[in-house]
Amino acid sequence: MFRRIGHAVVRHPIWTIVAWLIAAVAIVATAPSLPSNSDESSFLPKSYESIKAADLQERAFPSAFTPSAIALYQRTDGAALTAADKRDVSRITAELGEKHIDQVQKVVPGQPSKDGRYALTLVQMDSKNAGQPKQTEAAKTLRKEVKSLVAKGTHLDVRLGGSAAQAADQEDSSKRGQALIGIGTFVIILVTLLIIFRAPLLAVLPLVLIGLVSAVANGLIAYATKLFDLQANSSISSILIVVLFGVGTDYFLFLMFRYRERLRAGDEPKQAMVNAVDRVGEAIASAAGAVIIAFLALALSTLGFLKQMGPALAIAVAATLIAGLTLIPAVVSLIGPKVFWPSKSWQQEPRNARFAALGRGVQRRPALTAVASGLVLIVLSLGTLGFNATFDLASGSMPKTKESMVVQDRMQKAYSAGAAAPTDVYLSSTDGKPLDKAGFDAYAKKLGAVDGVASARLSQVNKEGTTADITVTLKYEASTDRAIDAVERVRDVAHANAPEGTEALVGGMSSIFKDIDSAVNHDYRTVFPVAAILIMVILGLLLRSVVAPWYLIASVGLGFGATLGATVWLFQVAQGHSGLMFMLPVIMYLFVVAIGTDYNILMIARLREEAREGRDPREAAGMALRHAGPTVAAAGFILAATFATMMLAGNSLLTEMGFAVSFGIAVAAFVMAMFFTPSLTALIGHAAWWPGHGDRAATQAPGTGTAADGSAAAPGDDGRGTVAHDPAGRRG
Repeated sequence: MFRRIGHAVVRHPIWTIVAWLIAAVAIVATAPSLPSNSDESSFLPKSYESIKAADLQERAFPSAFTPSAIALYQRTDGAALTAADKRDVSRITAELGEKHIDQVQKVVPGQPSKDGRYALTLVQMDSKNAGQPKQTEAAKTLRKEVKSLVAKGTHLDVRLGGSAAQAADQEDSSKRGQALIGIGTFVIILVTLLIIFRAPLLAVLPLVLIGLVSAVANGLIAYATKLFDLQANSSISSILIVVLFGVGTDYFLFLMFRYRERLRAGDEPKQAMVNAVDRVGEAIASAAGAVIIAFLALALSTLGFLKQMGPALAIAVAATLIAGLTLIPAVVSLIGPKVFWPSKSWQQEPRNARFAALGRGVQRRPALTAVASGLVLIVLSLGTLGFNATFDLASGSMPKTKESMVVQDRMQKAYSAGAAAPTDVYLSSTDGKPLDKAGFDAYAKKLGAVDGVASARLSQVNKEGTTADITVTLKYEASTDRAIDAVERVRDVAHANAPEGTEALVGGMSSIFKDIDSAVNHDYRTVFPVAAILIMVILGLLLRSVVAPWYLIASVGLGFGATLGATVWLFQVAQGHSGLMFMLPVIMYLFVVAIGTDYNILMIARLREEAREGRDPREAAGMALRHAGPTVAAAGFILAATFATMMLAGNSLLTEMGFAVSFGIAVAAFVMAMFFTPSLTALIGHAAWWPGHGDRAATQAPGTGTAADGSAAAPGDDGRGTVAHDPAGRRG
């Protein structure tokens, strides 16, 4: 199959390139715009309590709201507010409401702080558009207008915070981060390829081709998002850049290393590309298949942003795979060996002294290599025992100096930390009859006595008398671990003490974060095993074995554990962070488990190829490391360095993500693929390929040009199954 693809593309390179260009123009020109959503509550399905509570609030108390934006006032000299200052705040609040800013539904005064130094204006926005770009723009307008009003003859200073303002500040931070990530990615790929090949054209080529694939992938993602009514989270765009260019460069390298090898073995240039696609096409397709399946497994997630991220990244990898088997071979075959100009090193095989030595080490001492590399992974994995998740997405995705973060910090000090996002307990009648108001005070008192609660009071009862809203103010900021623990205790008390004939639902941001935590834990138990099983199926089909997939997926699992453990030790232990971003293990799973499998597949496929040429298991492992090692090292370095650019973004979320994924890719390439996997395969020997005989030398059926098992004759390009020898004396 892959040989036929190679033949078709190499025979018609111009038509292949033209087809890609036409498809790119058509898709980009007609694709819908990609929507975006940063509202945490939209992550969850409606079955969760926090979402049920939000729906009940809209029905029972349509005029009640959790402020989307909060204007925080204080005197410029830091003193307590005077009577004149308070009148100015009231006037500004009224004038702000009269401006009828888009998305703004209500502007009301808030409570002053107990020390008299701060006052508030609370702004309600359309809850249906929470997290949408239009509310981000509304927050920017609101910030500009309130500052303009304060500047007119007052002694006040004002800053705008709240979820909408945080989204606006996040957007500014993410634009800077995306620019740095994009520039860093380009520079790393360009410089590394220049060092490897010493050929300017070859260094620029993948950037141009993957840029074209990126445009196609983004258009297809937009189509899929609209077709399946998905919501794009703002973090996807940064990850998509890295995935496309990281994975695309991997596949480019897999193909170019094998193309160069075939040229050195004496193949005519066009035939060299056909043979390269034939030899490495199955490994690329299998690697991409494992990544796509792992990403699609996220469709089983209960979290909205993962449901969107999984299919989006799967589409990107699928487009990259097709380009790797068609567009890249077409362009390179059209250029020919001139693609390596001005370097002449492609004409003869280097000694690969380092990788040859590593290969000999694995060949001679596979047990020692397996134990040593396995111990490294196990020791690093011990750090996972200290993992703690944090849900403060706002402070995690932008610097503390951003205006909305300054507001959050000052409100925590001036008010109860939970005042900016209070928890609401909704007590509603199950039979439609009015509630007995006599028990409200006692119920609120029990809620107020919960550990971690600063106060609890009856706020309002709906006009039918069937639903009561008890506002519970926590002692802690809504996204902290202590607030999430406290809201769990509030739920227990609220449910246990709800009067007969009533139902209690607990809402608010802390409740949402609690449910997100439960959803993430559900996903760990569902998505991870399903993805692992499907990846094992891919490996089994590639290797025609039921043994090898087990230790390959086990090694990938160890790599995941080692990566999470190292990240915990660096950020939680060494730097004193309270926890890591809650979605980090899922992101690590996406890249360390899925993409890290690429290198295992490439190495094991090469090991099988060497074994089929008649080498015993240990020699095959040594030769596989010698010849596939440079490819894995180059691809692993570029991908790890590419993800490391995320650490330039300047916020803890992308810093943690950048370190974790780059470290995980490095472990996958330089520990698992180079040492752990080949040494284990060498130790297990022929049994690794049971029940098939994937490592047995193929025998040719007389006069057919094919092996007796029906597969294409492997080495030669003359159709007779002869074994070509390169100048270094190794088999082609």
